Amino acid sequence: MSPLDSRVTEQRNPRTRDIDLASPAEIVDLMSAEDRTVADAVASQRDAIAAGIDLVERAFRDGGRLFYVGAGTSGRLGILDASECPPTFGSDPEMVQGIIAGGEAAVFRSQEGAEDVPEHGAAAVDERGIGDRDVVVGIAASGTTPFVRGALTRATQAGARTIVVACSPLAGDVVQLVDVTIVAVTGPEVVTGSTRLKAGTATKMILNMLTTGAMIRLGKTWGNLMVDLQASNLKLKDRSERILMETCGIPRDDARGLLESAGGQVKTAIVMHRLGVDRAEAAHRVQAAGGVIRRVIGDP
Repeated sequence: MSPLDSRVTEQRNPRTRDIDLASPAEIVDLMSAEDRTVADAVASQRDAIAAGIDLVERAFRDGGRLFYVGAGTSGRLGILDASECPPTFGSDPEMVQGIIAGGEAAVFRSQEGAEDVPEHGAAAVDERGIGDRDVVVGIAASGTTPFVRGALTRATQAGARTIVVACSPLAGDVVQLVDVTIVAVTGPEVVTGSTRLKAGTATKMILNMLTTGAMIRLGKTWGNLMVDLQASNLKLKDRSERILMETCGIPRDDARGLLESAGGQVKTAIVMHRLGVDRAEAAHRVQAAGGVIRRVIGDP
């Protein structure tokens, strides 16, 4: 890579030039100091991230989907965020999806060259039938990944709304291509070009905000309580019961029974208890309120 490369993520970090001489503790100090700058870089994109949340919320309300598209670390982070939405928010697995250059194999092992063909990104968009109700988020730390550009171009042609998430200033043609540009400039990495570090951390934070923000707006939380979670394991079942114990003022056994009578739906269970109605009526009232439980029973 040329030392004159304009991509910030490919430049050498003067603060870590001698990191190979550092002790373990000094390595921790150097990396911690660099990581502390990430939150400010993300916060600088406040308005752009908020605009992204608005796009995603509107897509969901219109029956659309959110797709993350990336290569390498960026693609894996998109898949990670997508996979965590169903247990956290009770969402359909089709609602948020991750697309990675190289396919499923690339999740576990690098597929060299998979990111270099824009036509493959376009084909991935076509394969999923992405259209005008959907949102596509292209993730590229350096902002130059051909696979991501190809996907964003095809998504735009298909009428989808588009967002790009990057950690290095973008070329003008990319900015003009998408609806929302989120660029958290995290600077040169601790190890030159290793964007799984600061750029990866910033990307994770931004993706968290996009889906969490949209899901909150859809009524997937009551205050900050996770009332649409899927009790798919012991930890989540315990959390569900504890939420009912806290919000309904009932003991564990009663919370367990209430949850069962509500078909495992925490939100429905809370409405049943608070309003003294059956499962069907509670579900009807929640649906009539657009899924926002606060509109049904007020403050938590």
